[in-house]
Amino acid sequence: MRITSGKVISGKVVVDDDVLPEGATVTVVAPEESEEFELGPADEAALHEAIQQADDGNTVPANEVLSRLERGS
Repeated sequence: MRITSGKVISGKVVVDDDVLPEGATVTVVAPEESEEFELGPADEAALHEAIQQADDGNTVPANEVLSRLERGS
């Protein structure tokens, strides 16, 4: 999985670098106009690591997370 940033230019998403192969299928997550944000290199790396952990199956079931929140731990 690759993570890259970009901008909408003339109605099309243009990525900052050419890391995606021609014809690649992508998912675009766009904040509302008032929710604009940018990730720095460290945050992008942390996001990539978290995605890799999920891909590797290193996750916590939702019911366990909710139980922990209810217990305050």
